[in-house]
Amino acid sequence: MADELMSDVRIATPPRRSEAWTQNYAPLPGIPDEFIGPDGAPRPHWRRFLDALAHFDQDDLDQRFATAERRMRDIGVSYRAYGETKESSWPLSGLPLLISDAEWRDISAGIVQRAGLLERVLADLYGDGHLVSDGVLPAAAVAGSPEFLRPLRGAKPFGGRWLHFYAADIGRGPDGRWWVLGDRAQAPSGSGYALENRLVTSQAFPALYRDMNVQRLAPFFREFRDGLARSGERAEPRICLLTPGPWSQTYFEQAYLARYLGLLLVEGGDLVAAENKIHVRTIAGLKRADVIWRRIDSEWCDPLELNSASRLGVPGMLEAIRGGKVTVANMPGAGLLEARALLAFMPSLARHVLGEDLLLPNIATWWCGQETQRREVLADLDTMAVAGAFSNQLPGFDGQYTALASERSPAERDKLVRAIETRGMDYVGQEVVRLSTTPAWDNGQLAPRPFVLRIFAAATPNGWRVMPGGFCRISDQPDARAVTMRGGVQSADVWVLSDKPVEMDTLLPSSDRAAIVRLLGNLPSRAADNLFWFGRYLERVEAILRIIRSLSNRFMDPDPQDKEELRPIDRLQRLLVSWEVVPPKAVKRSPRSVVRAALQDEDSYGSALLNTISARRAASSIRERLSQDVLQLLGQLEDRLRTSVQENASEAQMLEQTEQALHVIAAISGLMNENVNRVAGWSFLDMGRRMERGINTVRAVQTFADSDASIEQLDVLLDLIDSQITYRSRYLVSASLAPVRDMALLDPFNPRSVAFQVAQIEQHLASLPVLREDGMLEVPRQIALKLKTDMAVAQANMLTTETMTDYRNRLIDLAGAIADRYFLHGANTPSDEKPTGLA
Repeated sequence: MADELMSDVRIATPPRRSEAWTQNYAPLPGIPDEFIGPDGAPRPHWRRFLDALAHFDQDDLDQRFATAERRMRDIGVSYRAYGETKESSWPLSGLPLLISDAEWRDISAGIVQRAGLLERVLADLYGDGHLVSDGVLPAAAVAGSPEFLRPLRGAKPFGGRWLHFYAADIGRGPDGRWWVLGDRAQAPSGSGYALENRLVTSQAFPALYRDMNVQRLAPFFREFRDGLARSGERAEPRICLLTPGPWSQTYFEQAYLARYLGLLLVEGGDLVAAENKIHVRTIAGLKRADVIWRRIDSEWCDPLELNSASRLGVPGMLEAIRGGKVTVANMPGAGLLEARALLAFMPSLARHVLGEDLLLPNIATWWCGQETQRREVLADLDTMAVAGAFSNQLPGFDGQYTALASERSPAERDKLVRAIETRGMDYVGQEVVRLSTTPAWDNGQLAPRPFVLRIFAAATPNGWRVMPGGFCRISDQPDARAVTMRGGVQSADVWVLSDKPVEMDTLLPSSDRAAIVRLLGNLPSRAADNLFWFGRYLERVEAILRIIRSLSNRFMDPDPQDKEELRPIDRLQRLLVSWEVVPPKAVKRSPRSVVRAALQDEDSYGSALLNTISARRAASSIRERLSQDVLQLLGQLEDRLRTSVQENASEAQMLEQTEQALHVIAAISGLMNENVNRVAGWSFLDMGRRMERGINTVRAVQTFADSDASIEQLDVLLDLIDSQITYRSRYLVSASLAPVRDMALLDPFNPRSVAFQVAQIEQHLASLPVLREDGMLEVPRQIALKLKTDMAVAQANMLTTETMTDYRNRLIDLAGAIADRYFLHGANTPSDEKPTGLA
């Protein structure tokens, strides 16, 4: 992705070209520039903040910073650095960046002006093209960008707007003036992380946050959401956030924003284009998507007209856009504005289009596609940074973002000169700027660190609105050469201070606008799929842990009198092998080795750890539908299983760790049972758990309740289905075959029996929407209803091995039928028929 928190900003000694960066400035040693005003005196807001901070003792500050860091980790705030597969915990700086109200008004005015200018530039470049024909912009500076999408030339966005969400990376010079370092219009990231930074930092210092009169972020997001809603054709539009998926570098943010704003999080596979419209594949069929907030790069939006290798986009999206029936924010092709080549023309564009100078200028940039500017860059090459004109990468220099000729060997410098002379249009020369520093907390003390600030603007019903805050990246080195989200770099909350107390505000609408809604619309098929499998994986982990607990409790079982008879401990190990929890060779080792492998073997497909990882993976794809508490407990469960059993752990320690893991599972189940709304998402989550429980219970009955089962074997089965207390309260005799089988398989009142699971699944299926209004039962419900009826009339003392196998196979068939009907991918996609019911 072009802009997943990556922004390479060169930092070095002050250049000679812009006097604004060096004029009359002599920084005090070790004092952050942000702390000192233009007059050389401390800025009042920083002095007030640091005076308040001084009232905390060292231990208190350390504890607050540690709590904030732990909260970020516990709630799963994360990002994925470019090229990495593992997510990293979000690096939060303990101290916020402070901006006064007067200073913010200047920044905000500059951002509003720039956003309006870029909107008009984009509309002209894809429209009449006067800027090129009038000579304000060279054609090569536009057509040379891979982000200029020719298929959209002449397209008219629905509502007439190309930009809905804009961001600018800005930096502050040592003299106090702010400069634009780069424009972000493709799919700007960081606003969700800014929200999390605010939440955690304000909780760490609640009184300080209140007393400093920090402006709230909620009104900005509320107005942005209102702007998206009003951009749709229908009065109550369906608004989707289009994500690349869980492997995106900022997937956490995308899911968080979807949940915070009440948007439908969708991937490309969830959408289909038909009749110049975009539809969402839901469990009730195709439902129209009116507004799409795009978080994938333009190139990947439509494999029919753009990159044919894309699996992230929607075939036919551009045709739907040209048809004028869908609003896409931002429009594909908006990434053209991010080209560094355009920075060279922004001052002249402002004067030509707006008739005024830029209120917030960008750093001096020379595009080498023009003879005059190319000669100037080559003449002063040693004082400039050379970067790609149309991409983050430096063309011809693999893996490099920018180049400083003064730091190159003679051979590398000559290579750079030849590249610029040969194909100058691919390069720009830029000033090597020195960024201002802000106070950062480093090893128990304040230290000056360079920073880059990303500011966000949204198109709202009342015009452009700037978020009163931003996404601040702080370098880990005082002489850093780039500030990107990588190891060591931190992110800080941004406090825009008001001159008067700030009222509490939320994202909730005012009472006169709030219509009562009890159903949240139709559930996307992908979300239903992940909820179903999340439930199955979670239940699978619980079943494995129950087997391990039973096995650990029976380590001291004596050998049977008849050597041909399998002890309960042997049957438990055989069950683990048949479920592929452990490999067959594992049972030849000690039972303790089997337990250790079943708990935490990362090479075994069915171990408790691997199934927990699978559950977390499914949950990460639907994290906008799960509470932070559930996600946090899942992380705790994985951590517990990874470190649960040491090589020399005793049987008692193994049992204790297993019990603790089961307690976490119980906490997750309790949260979901009490907090998840009983709508379609709950149905699939619960059906997944009950499907897995039913299949596993049948297999356990076949293992421990065959016709020759001993009392010990039946006792193990009662343990596995958590029914010991219930059995003893009903029967005054020891475990007997028929009553145990009835309790495990047929008892409609036992929440652990197979019959109970089938009844619950059938009830869920009855509540789900149908595709046709002909009154006929759909296949999944047919299977469930027949199985429910057969089990209701069955008698425990008449059950055979074949009957139990039939129950298991029909449950497996039911799971397949549910997938075929509701998980509408590829060949399973239904025709666009009018459904009934709501999801």
